[in-house]
Amino acid sequence: MASRVLLIDDDERLPELLRSYLEQNGVTLAHAPDGLRGLAMLDQGAWDAVLLDVMMPGIDGLEVCKRIRARSTVPVIMLTARGDETDRVVGLELGADDYVAKPFSPRELLARLRAVLRRSRPEVMSETIQVGEVVVDVPARTATRQGSALDLTGIEFDILVALMRRAGRVVPRDALLSEAGRGDVIVGERTVDVHISHLRAKLGDDPPKLIKTVRGVGYVLTKD
Repeated sequence: MASRVLLIDDDERLPELLRSYLEQNGVTLAHAPDGLRGLAMLDQGAWDAVLLDVMMPGIDGLEVCKRIRARSTVPVIMLTARGDETDRVVGLELGADDYVAKPFSPRELLARLRAVLRRSRPEVMSETIQVGEVVVDVPARTATRQGSALDLTGIEFDILVALMRRAGRVVPRDALLSEAGRGDVIVGERTVDVHISHLRAKLGDDPPKLIKTVRGVGYVLTKD
């Protein structure tokens, strides 16, 4: 089950930097560029968490956090300047659930977000994907085929999840690691091919019928 997260931050670049990574990890991100619009969006939809920048024009993040707590119990993660202890302490006292110091990596933010969601709404973190005989439990990071556990490395698991989420559709070779949320991995020309080869071996996919190669393009996980 995908979680819906509202980012309230005046940095227009940040949602573009985060959106692709978060969406590949089951998080739908919406953006409000200031506090007033963020509060309006909060009232208009059902959100699983809010990412809230402290330093914004107009009403700042601390005031926004105070107003959120007056109307909602939605989890709030404050985005603060590194080393600004005062903002972090005040934010937590106002009811924020956690904070992340800028600059941060998308992976760190996702880990903090998942921790907050586990505490507040465990059901949000339950995502099981099944394609044919293959089943993955995304939060538990486990995978099985025909009921037998698969011993996958971290990156093999992420690639499998990316392919399963787009089952029946071709994922280009040069985009697969990004689709898997592993855009931080430095790759050579054959890195993806090697990971796919190892994944096929562990799936018992020889000759390849489950993960098919689309020559010159990438790979597709068959739905059947």
